[in-house]
Amino acid sequence: MCSKDKKAITDSLARIAGQVRGVGQMVEDERYCIDILHQIHAVKAALSKVEDRVLRSHAACCVEEAMASGDPILQRRKFDELVEVFAKAKL
Repeated sequence: MCSKDKKAITDSLARIAGQVRGVGQMVEDERYCIDILHQIHAVKAALSKVEDRVLRSHAACCVEEAMASGDPILQRRKFDELVEVFAKAKL
């Protein structure tokens, strides 16, 4: 992961963790189901944004380094990793 992205990603994950705790508190407080569902949707959207950022960071740093290395084995490994991630995302 690119070091420039690390802080933004960890900050986002900390906010998401707080959101998840908030959803748990909403359940404990027996809040209205639709309100809980709205908060769950917000958590999922925030996680999706973090997922996108991690993927972009991987492509910009790890994959780019592999391509620049000229090492066909390393290049193939990074390519296969991306294919596997995209295959799992379809599930």
